[in-house]
Amino acid sequence: MLTGNQLKAARAIVGMSQGQLAKQAGININTVVTMEKQGADLLTNAPDKIEAVKNALEKSGVEFLFTDNQPGVRLRRK
Repeated sequence: MLTGNQLKAARAIVGMSQGQLAKQAGININTVVTMEKQGADLLTNAPDKIEAVKNALEKSGVEFLFTDNQPGVRLRRK
């Protein structure tokens, strides 16, 4: 489960632009923009693209959190 806000925050903590994320995920930049515009809502459309974005960010060191119904992100501990 991911939200648009989580994607935006994840990009910010690793210093990645929307274009860089799109390239690494193998999707169009407009898809990233659309996902982030969902804000606090859960992303539900195009699960394959959501997974591609999630994987790209996780490879960059992001951990996605969802505790007590509160979404979040953090850098993976080394």
